[in-house]
Amino acid sequence: MMESNPWKINGEKLIYHNPWIALTEYDVINPNGGKGIYGKVHFKNIAVGVLVLDENLDTYLVGQYRFTLNAYSWEMPEGGCLVGLEPLDSAKRELLEETGLIAEEWTELFQMHLSNSVSDELAIIYLARKLHQGEAEPEETEQLVVKKLPFTEMVNMVENGAITDSMTVAAVYKVQLLLLQGKLN
Repeated sequence: MMESNPWKINGEKLIYHNPWIALTEYDVINPNGGKGIYGKVHFKNIAVGVLVLDENLDTYLVGQYRFTLNAYSWEMPEGGCLVGLEPLDSAKRELLEETGLIAEEWTELFQMHLSNSVSDELAIIYLARKLHQGEAEPEETEQLVVKKLPFTEMVNMVENGAITDSMTVAAVYKVQLLLLQGKLN
């Protein structure tokens, strides 16, 4: 197993940046010795996602039109956490903003890189339990529809392609596995 970096960087150029991302082009020598370029999208936030599961094994989805996809998307509550801040605090904020829910019990399910061939975006996924209803506070860029449904229906939506968001798909399968293993009830 090779764990050292076989790439050589001869130069780099910032192509674009805004408050959320930066795009850098690198002049590289690849692991086989060939010259080339490599583009990297750097995310200035950590992605956080919250899969909600109540005592009846119901969950909540958030529906919204995603500009990047030019399509409507159903997904778990998600958002960003500025690097350096506590991701769990950001997850709690996103859950409240998007659904109005407040959870007493939080478990980190896993961390994942969302598209590691072109970006360094890290996601941290949480499970939220023991819920109380508060008031949603969506951001001005969000026009959200919140839908409560049985977790089994959410699994079906993943399996039939109605949910394609990578963080949601991964979270659904992780929670389904934990339920099947008897580690959640």
